Amino acid sequence: MNYTYRIYPDLHQSATMLEWLETSRQVYNRALGELKDWINSRKCLMDRCSLNREYIIPADVPFPSYHRQQNDLPKLKQTWPDLKNVYSQVLQTTIRRLHDTWKAFQKRGFGFPRFKKFGQFKSFLFPQFKDNPINGFEIKLPKIGSILISYSRPIPDGFKVKQVRVLSKARGTQWYVIVSIQSQVSIPDISVHGRAIGIDLGLERFATTSDGNFFERPKFLKSQYSKLKLLQRRAARKQKRSANWEKAQIKVARLHNEITAKRKDFHYKTAHNLCDQAQTIFAEDLNTVGLNRGMLRKECIDASFGAFLSRLEWVCWKRGVFFMRVNPNGTSQTCPSCGATVGKPLGERVHHCP
Repeated sequence: MNYTYRIYPDLHQSATMLEWLETSRQVYNRALGELKDWINSRKCLMDRCSLNREYIIPADVPFPSYHRQQNDLPKLKQTWPDLKNVYSQVLQTTIRRLHDTWKAFQKRGFGFPRFKKFGQFKSFLFPQFKDNPINGFEIKLPKIGSILISYSRPIPDGFKVKQVRVLSKARGTQWYVIVSIQSQVSIPDISVHGRAIGIDLGLERFATTSDGNFFERPKFLKSQYSKLKLLQRRAARKQKRSANWEKAQIKVARLHNEITAKRKDFHYKTAHNLCDQAQTIFAEDLNTVGLNRGMLRKECIDASFGAFLSRLEWVCWKRGVFFMRVNPNGTSQTCPSCGATVGKPLGERVHHCP
């Protein structure tokens, strides 16, 4: 279970964490380069060799696994002095992050790891703590020191802090820590019980329940689109990498962060509202990837149905409500009262029981 807190580092601590993010990004890209070079060196045409270039890597060189690249970090520090400034376990988790992505690619068949551009690496991880690093309104991080924290909710009794992820938002002007806590407790599986409802997600109305209730869809991006367009136009007119350009980029990033926070808040409030209405909830298992590529992709991305379903599933588990995703085929044609199939065109938005 994760708890997120806002932290307020001073200028020196903020600069240190930004340096760690940039160093971690470079370590990630270097490890990914080794991985890609090894893979490409094992590829060749069957009947001829390339005239442009050839990867000169001996055939007996083993695959650059996580353990091999992690063990190379101490040697790399001799020629890369900046690595000595970063906590060693942070560098190890950066290598682990790459190989987790590589394993996910092998399992799914898509999502090959990509090189990270400047500013794309936004978090680093402290993988273990012996004691609780939070003391009062401060959190103590290795090689960074004590940082003021907005301790909005205490860690429950019986839980132990396992790891802490430091997260940067709005181009390094806002900092958060994601504290992972763990307890050896047995959680029983939730079964179907109590009142049941089904929900239908859409763009005209965000969610409509089987008993006739509905939630209007706030247009998070569209409501701020004119302001976002103005800020982006101002940023485009600045000289790149100048101080004024950086200030303009921060304003754009903060507005994006505000839109994301409003959407997340709406999702959680809607999820809790649904859990107040029933003890069993069924939702359509939508192909959100396909929706985000369709002609209404901007509206679908703004509504973020996939993120809402994931958050609804988490809230249901937390509150003891049974949740299940069902096949969306025919859900709008089936009467929730009698179970009869009633065909309706897209223009007919109200169902009447036959």
